[in-house]
Amino acid sequence: MRLSLATEPASSDRANEDFIGATPDAVVLLDGAGTPADLESGCSHGVAWYSHTLGSTLLAGMTQRADSLTEILAAGIKATASMHDFCCDLSHPGSPSATVVMLRRTAGTLDWLVLADSVLVLDVLDADPMVICDERQALTGSRYRASMDAAVGGTPEHLQALSRYMDAMRAHRNVNGGFWVAAVDPLAAEQALTGTVPIDRVRAAAILSDGASRLIDRFHLATWPQALDILDQDGPEELIRRVREVEHGDPDGSRWPRGKIFDDATAAYCRI
Repeated sequence: MRLSLATEPASSDRANEDFIGATPDAVVLLDGAGTPADLESGCSHGVAWYSHTLGSTLLAGMTQRADSLTEILAAGIKATASMHDFCCDLSHPGSPSATVVMLRRTAGTLDWLVLADSVLVLDVLDADPMVICDERQALTGSRYRASMDAAVGGTPEHLQALSRYMDAMRAHRNVNGGFWVAAVDPLAAEQALTGTVPIDRVRAAAILSDGASRLIDRFHLATWPQALDILDQDGPEELIRRVREVEHGDPDGSRWPRGKIFDDATAAYCRI
């Protein structure tokens, strides 16, 4: 695989809660679920620590073990929990969590796993791109978005609505009928979307946090084939630059209502 990648925090004064890591045969992306300042998490380390620690653990597991991606994710969640269960309250409903995308090349196949709302796009031969995203979080969140989307972005009213939204979502995290993310319970790995594709059917793969995919799936200013063209011709930096341009052009979320006016954005592009 020939890999290019880029990541950029939402703002320079906050840690990037995305994680991206790669080896010659594996790529891992995590998007940490940020917590508003007025909501407690029970963890003294924070979301960036969680996503970066779990991400590096998963990448090591993918290169050292032949287990399934589901098994590697479960073991990674368990191992990361053990690193702070003695000093943090992991039973807290706001304990740090993250989306996960894992991609691994074997002799003749590409194995993939997607948990929550980061996106994997496979540019397959003789067909439309295969877009894989776990939509359970978005479907659950649609029940609670109205007041947040109606508020002017960046105002105290919007921040308060965002906190109420995230507080409401905690009750649906990692429960049947809700949505699933990597957090504390290794059983969440069993809820991930997984698959295998013959490697000779795939030209390239794109892995995007939702801060990078919003150019396509929230702003609707590019199609998935167009996004693949941007990544192929101009690289992940250009995709993120276009996202930032749109965000700056809609600073109050009036055209595109969104919880985060700016979001951490990460994109990886693999030529197979």
